[in-house]
Amino acid sequence: MGMRLEHIGIAVKDLSESNDLFSALFGEAHYKIEAVESEGVKTSFFKTGSAKIELLEASNENSSIAKFIGKKGEGIHHLAFEVDDINFELDRLKKEGFVLIHETPKDGADNKRIAFLHPKSTNSVLIELCQDKG
Repeated sequence: MGMRLEHIGIAVKDLSESNDLFSALFGEAHYKIEAVESEGVKTSFFKTGSAKIELLEASNENSSIAKFIGKKGEGIHHLAFEVDDINFELDRLKKEGFVLIHETPKDGADNKRIAFLHPKSTNSVLIELCQDKG
């Protein structure tokens, strides 16, 4: 068991413009655009070797991405780590003293179950755990 970097989430103001920018940077287009209504975001994914880049655009002004951009501007929003058993990892990390934003996993983008750790317990870095839905 262990954690593997699955993707880096980047908050963006304009998904279309950012897709063009990152397509030029990586020399290839994104492979998926997906709305996650529960989070108020529209996402776009790029493959970059063994990990991915997820661009996140707010779909409403109350979403966490809109609030993040309002406070910090565009940029790295979170690091996501793939795990084999998300429930086990959440229990383990809670016992280790990490603060969980989500006590139980929920549906996320790219066919994943997800949960976040609060940045106050991870040196101010928002950490996402994710597991394939299977």
